[in-house]
Amino acid sequence: MASNDGDKATEPPAADIKDVLDVLETEGKEWEKDAEINRILNAFRLDAYAVLGLKPGIPVSDLKKIYFKKSLLIHPDKTKNPLAQDAFDRMKKAYDELLDEKHRERLDEAIADARMLLIRENKWTVDSPELKTEEFEKQWAEKAKHVLIENEQRRRRQLKAQMQEEGREQKKQDEELEARKRKRQHEEDWEKTRDQRIDSWRQFQKGKSGGGGADGEGKKKKKKLKPIG
Repeated sequence: MASNDGDKATEPPAADIKDVLDVLETEGKEWEKDAEINRILNAFRLDAYAVLGLKPGIPVSDLKKIYFKKSLLIHPDKTKNPLAQDAFDRMKKAYDELLDEKHRERLDEAIADARMLLIRENKWTVDSPELKTEEFEKQWAEKAKHVLIENEQRRRRQLKAQMQEEGREQKKQDEELEARKRKRQHEEDWEKTRDQRIDSWRQFQKGKSGGGGADGEGKKKKKKLKPIG
C-alpha cells in the first residue's frame, strides 16, 4: 500500500497533463499548417488542381468543401508562419480559376492532351497496364507541366501581338484625330481672317484700278510724242 501511495505522490497534476497535451496538439496543428503552406508554395502554379492538391474532375461541391477546410487551416490570422499570406493568396487564385468554367475547361483539356501525348510517345493504348501505375501518374503530371507552359507561352505571344496590333490601331486613330484637329483649326483660322483678307483684296483692287488709268494715259501720251521715223 505504501508503494502505491508513493507512486501517486510522484504523478503530475491532472492540470499539468492537460497543458502538455494542449501544447502537443497545438504543435501538431502548426506542423500540419506549415506542411500545407510549403506544399502550396512548391506546387506548379499553372495547375490550379496541383495548388489545391486535387485531382481533375472533382465536383464543384467537393471543391468548395475542401477549399473551405484548407482556407481555415492556413489562414494568416490562424498561424504565425510568415509565408501563410502568400500561400493563402495562391490557393484563393487557384480556387477562383477552378470556379471559372472556361478556365477550368482549358485546364482539363491541357491535362487530357498531356495524357494522350504520353500514351502516343510510349506507343501505349488506353488499355495498357502501364497507365494504372504510380510511375505513369508522375510522368503524366510532368507532361502536363510542359503542355501548360507551352500553352501559357502561346497565350502570352498572342497577347503581345494583340497589344501591338491595338497599339498600331490606336496610333492610327490618334494620327487621324490629330489631322482632323489641324484641319479644323486651319478652317477656323481661315474664317477668322476672312474679313481682313476681303478688305485687303478690295484695297488692292482699288489701288490697281486708280494707278492703272494714269499709267495708261501716260503711255498714250508718250506714244503721241514719239517722233516718226
